[in-house]
Amino acid sequence: MKMIKYYPGSTKIITTMALIMTFSLWLSVSEVRGSTVTNIFVPSPAMNKDIPVTVVLPKAYRADRARLPVLYLLHGYSDNNRTWLSKTSIEDLADQYKIIVVCPDAGYSSWYFDSPADPAWRYETFTARELVAYVDEHFQTLAKRESRAIAGNSMGGHGAMYLAIRHPDQFSVVACLSGGVDLRPFPNNWDLAKRLGSLKEYPERWSANSVIPLASNLPPGELAIAIDCGVDDFFISVNRDLHRLLLKRNVPHDYSERPGKHGWEYWSNAIKYQMLFISNHLER
Repeated sequence: MKMIKYYPGSTKIITTMALIMTFSLWLSVSEVRGSTVTNIFVPSPAMNKDIPVTVVLPKAYRADRARLPVLYLLHGYSDNNRTWLSKTSIEDLADQYKIIVVCPDAGYSSWYFDSPADPAWRYETFTARELVAYVDEHFQTLAKRESRAIAGNSMGGHGAMYLAIRHPDQFSVVACLSGGVDLRPFPNNWDLAKRLGSLKEYPERWSANSVIPLASNLPPGELAIAIDCGVDDFFISVNRDLHRLLLKRNVPHDYSERPGKHGWEYWSNAIKYQMLFISNHLER
């Protein structure tokens, strides 16, 4: 008969090791069951620098090994690529709808256009061209416009509408949350004059880079459009103007007003509605 030796304290050691192994296994399972957040730097040849970008990969990305649609989610003035993650449940929403979410850093006041006053400031080129190409090359995406959406809040809401209208070959769905969709009423705000020159001297620049003038030529049905703004938001007037323009031109769109101001209490709630809208219009 084989003898088993007993060493005092060995039971405790074995129990501790078992707990460590169980905890490690739990971590691995949790990682598989939840989304993965990746922070990367994407090169921008247009601006000769690398741009911080946060990518949320839903659990289906690895579990199903599937190619998935992509949402480019843009931040507002003075925020960055991490703000949507820290202020909302976007990771859970990415899991729920099986959508890759890409959050680029666009500087504190880029407004997502290529600045006519500063040739080095080319965030339209980066976001709509360089970033999309990089993401399609390095991640399991459905690399076509029908499977790409763009959305954002405030400055990012302007950026989402602006880029969707100007680059319909890249995006098929757009959601604008409290967007500054007309820059012209705000000539002294948010460093806009630094990027465009003064409104008095360069009115054509302000019109060319505002959503409402661009939307006046938007073909009906080219984009799936959602506009969402709080009734106490300082951008409510320009959002209503955009809504009326789209109605006049028979451009289909969803329009939402709810009680709320210009802040994360509103956007963290609104993004839940808009992710449903986005998901319903993306091709899989």
